[in-house]
Amino acid sequence: MVNMTAEPTASFLPHGRPFTRADLDSMPDDGNRYELIDGTLIVTPSPSPAHQDAVVGLVLALAPNRPTHLKLLVAPLDVELTTDTIVQPDVLVAERAKITSRQLTGPPVLAIEVLSPSTRHLDLAFKRARYEAAGCASYWVVDPLTPSIICWDLVDGEYREVGRPVGEEKVTLTRPYAVTFAPAELVD
Repeated sequence: MVNMTAEPTASFLPHGRPFTRADLDSMPDDGNRYELIDGTLIVTPSPSPAHQDAVVGLVLALAPNRPTHLKLLVAPLDVELTTDTIVQPDVLVAERAKITSRQLTGPPVLAIEVLSPSTRHLDLAFKRARYEAAGCASYWVVDPLTPSIICWDLVDGEYREVGRPVGEEKVTLTRPYAVTFAPAELVD
């Protein structure tokens, strides 16, 4: 009789040093999202239905006007901002030429994070600062429960708020290309 039991695999976490791309690649495919911020491993659970509704709404809002030289993608996709900061924005727009078979190297032209209770501070503080430092031209943060969105554009190396609509209030944004929507339209 053949033993069909799978052998357990061991995953060893680094001790006394920052996490690296190699460590990130060794993480299990278990439904969690694994990201690196300044060499620190960030693990978040799979998203809620409200989160996913907002992601689908964003894709539907962004897809019609997307220029052909840009690609619209959703997580999970690694975005290597620096060697020790690899993130997975919920939605991103990037130049096709910068996307490899594995990841986006360098910042997207638009990164969008959808807030969850467990990621609110991470998205509004740490990720915002890392996208800004990396030169990501536009960064949006969507709250699917309010519903609302905060939009920033990079101006002279710093993010400047360019929109903060709530509910049925429409916003028109021009970067990375023209799009008009209301946050309430993003959720079902």
